Amino acid sequence: MHQFPDLMVLLAVALVITALARRWELSEPLVLVLAGLALSFVPGVPDYAIDPELILVLVLPPLLYSAALTSSTIGLRANARPIGSLALGAVLVTTLAIALVAWWLVPAMPLGAALVLGAVVAPPDAVAATSIGRRLGLPRRVMTVLSGESLVNDATALTAYRVAVATVLGTGYTLLAGVGVFLLATIGGLVVGWLVGWAVHRARRALADGVLESALGLLVPFAAYLLAEGINASGVLAVVVAGLYLGQRSPTGSASVRLQDRAVWLSADTLLEALVFALIGLQLRSVTEGVAGQLVPLVLVGAALTATVVLVRAAWVFATLQLPELLLRRGPAPPWRYGAVVSWAGMRGVVSLAAAAAIPQFTSTGAPFPQRPQVLFLAFFVTLGTLLLHGLTLPWVIRALGVRGGERYTDALAEAEAAHNAALAARRRLDELSADDPPPDEVAEHLRRSAERRSNRAWERLGRSAEEVGESPGAAYRRLRAGMLAAEREVFVRFRDEGRIDDVVLRRVLHELDLEDVMLQRE
Repeated sequence: MHQFPDLMVLLAVALVITALARRWELSEPLVLVLAGLALSFVPGVPDYAIDPELILVLVLPPLLYSAALTSSTIGLRANARPIGSLALGAVLVTTLAIALVAWWLVPAMPLGAALVLGAVVAPPDAVAATSIGRRLGLPRRVMTVLSGESLVNDATALTAYRVAVATVLGTGYTLLAGVGVFLLATIGGLVVGWLVGWAVHRARRALADGVLESALGLLVPFAAYLLAEGINASGVLAVVVAGLYLGQRSPTGSASVRLQDRAVWLSADTLLEALVFALIGLQLRSVTEGVAGQLVPLVLVGAALTATVVLVRAAWVFATLQLPELLLRRGPAPPWRYGAVVSWAGMRGVVSLAAAAAIPQFTSTGAPFPQRPQVLFLAFFVTLGTLLLHGLTLPWVIRALGVRGGERYTDALAEAEAAHNAALAARRRLDELSADDPPPDEVAEHLRRSAERRSNRAWERLGRSAEEVGESPGAAYRRLRAGMLAAEREVFVRFRDEGRIDDVVLRRVLHELDLEDVMLQRE
């Protein structure tokens, strides 16, 4: 995938498919993968072989950073044990299990190459799972565990992958040295990520310019990743830590920067996720060409490896997350249904394919990397197999088990209480500010009503039900004000069309109207 026009065409097609999937309420990642598979058979479609540099340097860091920015540090800390168990223990155990099964089933594959394959397919990618879970209303605890796992597990797998590849190349490590490399990568990634987050946070405060602050934010994931990788630390961990640091401090920053950042990163996520899932499907032609004549036995091996990753994950979830709570009774054990959903959400993603594509062609002696085409094919098979297996059945599993989030009411109650106290604080501050320099009475009264209206909206949401008949005062206000804004917008556009105001004036006014419109649409 080296031609820029081809890449632009792929992005455009992927966005169209994403739009159709959203309209029909289908799983976007799954539809994109299936579309990629279909397109891979179409004559004349360019060879979109995955470029590992493109994925590991230009795609993975912004996706991880965006996810970290919006992650709940409170939720991550509360679920640190299950997240750590899955992101560290499950990845290493899966690496070893896949290596042993592949080594056993493919006699020509040395153990070192099998370990590389194990590290490649070990980390699940939660994008598809969380997309399905969000649509079906999974409990927040399950969503936090899945997203937290995906933030960290790539670092574990890529570090294990680095050690395994170095071993095969002839520049490998002893077991003790491998542990040292792992610890260095982990600690280095944490330190670099914290330093980048700290420096960027202070730089943003010094800039005090919303556009420059957002522009600086766009550089953060790439800077953190490259700085960490430059000292052989984990770039993935550095990106995640920087994102968590800045996301935690975002509420104290500029409102305009938060609005800009949210729009930018939502757009970037949509574009990059569409690209990577389309790329997964498009790999079919290139990976099968390298193993022509071996497809039938390799398909059977791939099926066995896919079953292995599914069974190992299920066994690990039960053994480390469910069983200890049941035996030790350290508190209420998480419902077994939660564990079932987590264990069935082990889709692999584009990181596995990028890591496989990055396997060197030759060892340090000049010999071909052992079984490289077979490793590429098996990595593709497991990635595709888990995406299709889990992607097609996870919604059914969630519905069959009746796993639903119960946070909606408690969230609404907490928001209403906070909004009530915020309104009281706002009115007290208004009284304090008005004491020294009293504003006109109508201004003060309008501000008091505005604070009260915001508080009432939260209580209205709390009491709203599907059977509610009639329109609440807040809903009536929003409906009527939205109509008034539309009328104002039409007049300003007409004045521009008649040449009575300039486009510069129109854009400034529309920006103000749009901000109010966005606030009205907030549920």
